[in-house]
Amino acid sequence: MATEKLDIMQTIREGILYGLKNFFPLLLMVILYAVTVWIPYLNIGTTIGLYKAVIGIGRGETIDPTAIFAKENFKNLSGFFLLLGLLYMGITVACFFILIPGLVMSIAWGFAVYFFLDKKVSPLKSLQLSYDSTFGNKWRIFLVGLLCGLLISVICGILTAIPKVGMVLCGVAAILSCAIMVAVEGVMYDFFSKKADEILSKKEKEEQKEEETDIVPTEA
Repeated sequence: MATEKLDIMQTIREGILYGLKNFFPLLLMVILYAVTVWIPYLNIGTTIGLYKAVIGIGRGETIDPTAIFAKENFKNLSGFFLLLGLLYMGITVACFFILIPGLVMSIAWGFAVYFFLDKKVSPLKSLQLSYDSTFGNKWRIFLVGLLCGLLISVICGILTAIPKVGMVLCGVAAILSCAIMVAVEGVMYDFFSKKADEILSKKEKEEQKEEETDIVPTEA
C-alpha cells in the first residue's frame, strides 16, 4: 500500500488560514511564551503547554493562551525529560555521520513529544511512532519548513528595506510569523496524528492476535 503523502501547499495554506482566523489568541500565546521562556522551571510548563497547544490546533480546537500555565503541564516530567534526552542524544550521534543523518532523524522524530503527550505512549514508543508515521514524508516536512522560512525571510527582507521603521516592522513580522508557524505545525500534526492512530490500531490488533494464538486450549 502506498504511503499517503503530506500535501505541502495545502498544509501551508491551512496553517495560514487557521493562524489568521485565530490570530490574536495565537499571538498572545507566543508573546506569553517568549516572555516566560527565560524563567527557570516555569519555562518547562509553558514549553509543554505550547506543545499541547499545537496538538489542540491539529484538532481544530480554540486556543486558550493562558493554558500554557496549566498545572497539569508539570505532570510526568520524568518521562518528558527522558524523551528529550533520548531525542537529542540520538540526533547528536546521527550528526557525527556528516550531519545529514542528524537532519533526517530530527525530522523523523519531530512529532515524538506530541505523541508522548497526546497518545500517552512511553518515550521510546513515541520516538518509534514518530519515525513510523513520518515514513515517506520526511522531505515533504522539510519542504514545508523551508518554504515557510523562505517566505518569512522575503517578507522581513522587504520590511527591513523601509527607511527608519524597517527594523521595527521586521521584528513585528517575525513575532507574527512565529504564531503562523505554530498553526502550520498544528496542521501537520493533525495529518501525522491520524497516521499514528492507524499504526497504533494495527499494532494493537496484531498483539491481540498473538495473545489469542498463544492460548492453548486444554482438554476437558
